[in-house]
Amino acid sequence: MIAKITAFIDRFTELTGQAIAWLTLLMMLTICTVVFMRYFLESGSLALQEFSSYLHATVFMLGAAFALKRGSHVRVDIFYRRWSARGQAMVDVIGGLVFLLPVCGLLLALSWGYVGDSWAVREASSEPGGLKTVYLLKSLMIIMPIFLLLQGISQILKSLMVVLGRSITPSAEHLEQVL
Repeated sequence: MIAKITAFIDRFTELTGQAIAWLTLLMMLTICTVVFMRYFLESGSLALQEFSSYLHATVFMLGAAFALKRGSHVRVDIFYRRWSARGQAMVDVIGGLVFLLPVCGLLLALSWGYVGDSWAVREASSEPGGLKTVYLLKSLMIIMPIFLLLQGISQILKSLMVVLGRSITPSAEHLEQVL
């Protein structure tokens, strides 16, 4: 059962992370367009500039769970890397339970009303010519901790299985059934 849960969460994170990674290409093209327009055509588009900022925020916030899954987050492993797999797993379980899950809960609790207020008025950019979708951008403040929470649960469960000395590596055919 735990293998099915973690496989499903990991697959969801992997798929969303790969999709979000493509936004970096769109962001780069948008920024190049803004620069080209400004320096070669001597014109600009505030909406396009804001759009590139929206893309950056989206990649950063929705890519956090993907980074956690891939082990790309910042970790001070002066001691950690020398420990056994079981010791590392114990640190990951404690870190997830003491830090990651509570921070995700706090982010959700603190941002819920803020995002709700933004949706209630369909908040738009205060700049003339800016985007009319600030409320969508602010929604990332709720989506990010949910994605992180899900991946954190998967990481904690997998680490807990290592601590308990149980294998959680699902077979390829098992993964196909889950997904």
